[in-house]
Amino acid sequence: MNFAAKPPRHNTAHEWVDYLRDSEGLGGILAKTEDIAKLKVSLKSALAVLDLENLAQKIELSWRSESKNELILLVSNASIASRLQQILPSLINELSKKGVLCSTIKVQLKPAPSAWEIKSEQGQKPSEKSRGFNPIARAAWQNLADQLAPDSELRKAVEKLLQNQAK
Repeated sequence: MNFAAKPPRHNTAHEWVDYLRDSEGLGGILAKTEDIAKLKVSLKSALAVLDLENLAQKIELSWRSESKNELILLVSNASIASRLQQILPSLINELSKKGVLCSTIKVQLKPAPSAWEIKSEQGQKPSEKSRGFNPIARAAWQNLADQLAPDSELRKAVEKLLQNQAK
């Protein structure tokens, strides 16, 4: 049996880093990440000069998208934010000595993660949850129905709602 020769493959496997360094697509993300990492080192060094190196781990950095000269510091609590606000002129000066070009710095509080938990009603399994109105809600709907005119469309709708709800 004669088989046709396979055409040579021009596509070869590349290292994942090559895709990150590629200018199309992920290359820009890698460049921004490297810039932020360098900026974080410069910020830590500048804070060390100002005797506030312990704050460096509590700060997230970002450049304002419209302006390359405006640095945004995201912090998790107001006491850190107020402390940073007090030293902003000195921080800008120290960063400029480290080669970081920024004319303004904004300090913002980052939103805290939600601490809400949804719990099932105590003493009941999720499949045994009550259906319909509780007695107080049923009384409130009934009171509304009694106050409405007998020929009112709204009264008819409320009465139908009350009939359809399980007791």
